Amino acid sequence: MGKYFVHESSYVDDGVKVGDGTNIWHFSHIMSGCEIGQKCNLGQNVVISPGVKLGNGVKIQNNVSVYTGVTCEDGVFLGPSCVFTNVINPRSFIERKSEYKDTIIKKGASIGANVTIVCGNNIGKYALIGAGTVVTKDVPDYALIVGNPGKHIGYVCKCGEKINFENNKATCVACSLEYVMDDNKVICKNK
Repeated sequence: MGKYFVHESSYVDDGVKVGDGTNIWHFSHIMSGCEIGQKCNLGQNVVISPGVKLGNGVKIQNNVSVYTGVTCEDGVFLGPSCVFTNVINPRSFIERKSEYKDTIIKKGASIGANVTIVCGNNIGKYALIGAGTVVTKDVPDYALIVGNPGKHIGYVCKCGEKINFENNKATCVACSLEYVMDDNKVICKNK
């Protein structure tokens, strides 16, 4: 068994991989067949379903269920009560496990409180999804998305501050990282 913390009120099923330095807090359930990286923090009342993969340094706030088909890469933040789905047309009386759609939350992305992500839509690296947003399509890298349905209103830096492009170039006023826009894709020059 690794060096990680599980609160006594939580359950970690057999067949789970949990990385060193991870904390699993009150009333959470980690189901068999999932993988949780190192130095993750799972808040109160979090459910991680079978087959879910969480990278290193993932932070999940209270009351989040991460369903089968979801992958969170390194450094992802999931805000309180954000919602994932994994079936487009659920019915309680029809089993549709063979129809689960995958959702990938890429490196460093942040999902705000009460966001709903419709399954099959991926979130780009370092994207920021504002509180209460409903994501109904793929989100580009570094995109700032708000509203219902989610609308692309700008771009953010790796540090989370809004960046503004002029002549396809931007510099973050908070941390000085530099970006270029190439073929409608944002690229950080400072890797």
